[in-house]
Amino acid sequence: MSEKIRKHGDRRDGRLLQSDDPLHALMPFILGERADNEAVLYETFDFSEVDSYLERKNGENPQYKYTYFHVVLAALAKIIYLKPRMNRFIIGHRYYERNHISFSFIAKNKMTEGAEESVLIIRAEDNDVPICQQLHDKICGEVYKIKTEQAVDGTTAQLKWISKIPRPILKAFIKLLFWLNAHDKLPKALAGVDPYCTTVFASNLGSIKMSAVYHHLINWSTNSLFVLINQAKKVPFFNEDGTYQMKNSISMGFTIDERIADGFYFARAIELFKDILMHPEILDLPLSAPYEPTKD
Repeated sequence: MSEKIRKHGDRRDGRLLQSDDPLHALMPFILGERADNEAVLYETFDFSEVDSYLERKNGENPQYKYTYFHVVLAALAKIIYLKPRMNRFIIGHRYYERNHISFSFIAKNKMTEGAEESVLIIRAEDNDVPICQQLHDKICGEVYKIKTEQAVDGTTAQLKWISKIPRPILKAFIKLLFWLNAHDKLPKALAGVDPYCTTVFASNLGSIKMSAVYHHLINWSTNSLFVLINQAKKVPFFNEDGTYQMKNSISMGFTIDERIADGFYFARAIELFKDILMHPEILDLPLSAPYEPTKD
């Protein structure tokens, strides 16, 4: 995303917004915190075109295979670029538009019980690199580090020293961090590795053969969107004449802070996401490449 001049009231991670809508202007004051304002959307998406897309991509024999996870994050990056209200957040009773599109997620070092987990954070850049390739390469690079080099991610490193603070002091210290975060004074060493300071916190449940409908938001930091990506399954998709086809699908849960936009805006964003999954070749273009939804 293009750099914008920082104005009075802006944060390091977002631009201050002034709402002309009195309802949304008052929401941060009368409706409680982020976790009190969760809107939950659950949808099953046809992944048959994504299957064909991945077959083509992996037929080129990349060093690391492209997966559903890479495609989903790339598609999310595209709709967030096209629907910037999805990248808003509220902190300190003020609305902001985030100045980057970013994702956080958990990766296990090994698929075994007791294996260590790492918190990874990546950004989608507005450059000449195709968005799916860009996120694929970044994710694979980070996962390679933690699995082969046994590297400790920045989030875990910071949490380790915070967890060593004596319990009687820790509560006051966390309270201080909340205040610093609300006033955009959190030290960069912490802000830069905060997984809840991203556009989307994604949970790839399909990687552990699991499915769920809902995950809560939290009041810490600025994350307004949590996405669950469930295990792929064959389900029937019905035609207008009543016939159906069994297709590969993935059900996804979206938990959104409903204060950042209205339900119609969220619904249109989901429809756009669905359209991109049916035409995933758009993900072989840069993030800012023009895109018009199909009129099927």
